[in-house]
Order: sequence, then C-alpha cells, then structure tokens
Amino acid sequence: MKFTSTLIKGKLIKRYKRFFVDIKVNNKILTAHCPNTGSMMGLLDQGNDVWISKSDDPKRKLKFTLEIIKVGKKMIGVNTHRANKIVKHGLENKLINEFMLNKNIKPEYKYSDDTRFDFLCDDKLLEVKNVTLIRKNIAQFPDAKTERGTKHLIKLKESIKKKFKPFVLFLTQIEDINDFSIAKDIDKNYYKNYLIAKKAGVKFLAYKCVINSKEIKIKEKIKIFDDK
Repeated sequence: MKFTSTLIKGKLIKRYKRFFVDIKVNNKILTAHCPNTGSMMGLLDQGNDVWISKSDDPKRKLKFTLEIIKVGKKMIGVNTHRANKIVKHGLENKLINEFMLNKNIKPEYKYSDDTRFDFLCDDKLLEVKNVTLIRKNIAQFPDAKTERGTKHLIKLKESIKKKFKPFVLFLTQIEDINDFSIAKDIDKNYYKNYLIAKKAGVKFLAYKCVINSKEIKIKEKIKIFDDK
C-alpha cells in the first residue's frame, strides 16, 4: 500500500484525549488526528520521530494524520485504518502464503446481524488485528483489553460448524521483528479464548511489514509463540 502523498516528518510532543497528537514540524506545532484507539504502549515518548500525512479534504477539521512512529531503530505503522488496505494489497498480490490460491476477495463480510469480518476469501473468513506493541523484541497483541477481539474469536470458532475456514491475521506493523505472542498479561480473557479457538481449528497467522515513508506492505510470515 503506497501513500498517496509524501509524508511529513516531525517530532512527537504528546498524545491527548486519545485522538489528538501534537507534533513539532520545522519549529511549528501541528495537531494531528491519532487513528489508533489502543493504548499505544511504548510508542509515545516525547521526541520520537514521527511521520504524518496531509489531507486536502475541506470537510476535515484536522488536516494531518499520524501514520508512523520510530521507536529506537524500528519504524512502526500506527494508523489502524490502514491495516485492511495493507492486507487487501497483500491478498491481491499473493503476499500471504495461506491465501495465494484464493480468487474471490470480499471486504467487510457480513457474517451475522451483529458481526462482520474483514474479508471473505472463497470459504475462508479472515479477521485482521493491527499490531504495534513490542516488548523484549517480541511483537504482541493486544495492547489493551479487547472485548471486541474476544467476540471475534468466539464467532470465528462458531463459524467452523457453518463450513467456513476461519483465520486471524496479526498484521505486525513493526520493522525488523521476527517473533509474535499474545499479551496474556494485558488481556487474560483474550488469551484464554485464543487457545480455545486455536484448539477448535481457527488458524492464526502473523506477518511483518516493510515500512517507510512511501509505503507499507506485507513482507513475510513470522513465528507465533504461545508461551512468551
């Protein structure tokens, strides 16, 4: 997924009220939209390099959107609204091994009256989870308690009885990372339902990305560990 315009580099000042970030760009303070409802644990140190996009939409109150944060030497994509676009690009360009033979890609598949999944690819249901948390050089999800995520696991497990093949893809928007695990200390209930779903036949995948100021795209599969 390529960015439609050149990203602007700045320095992070602070995040506040969840959806706002102040950023210093060329000695000016800009307020940008923060499109991430998670805790963003470990990402928000003042002075971190950040990249923001600019919108020309006159209806938008905030013209700028936070896209990437650099933590140490790692670029991390934080715009959760980009996740499905990145995965769609990966599906269409055969970058996800488990979906290389699938031809019919339906985004936002309505599974039931109260549940949608991100994609239906032939008979495979695919739910995408954006990953930005890194601890001890291991990518982890979630970074906060997620009742919605737990509900998706339960529904995916149930879908097996309806002859679907359910998958969860942990889209790891963290540069140069090789291992993934569930953050069971953050959400024990999610971890419990993850193990139940896995035992029932739900498939779990983790893929890392190429991340720079021009594009974010799926790179390769990484290992999932249940005991880290």
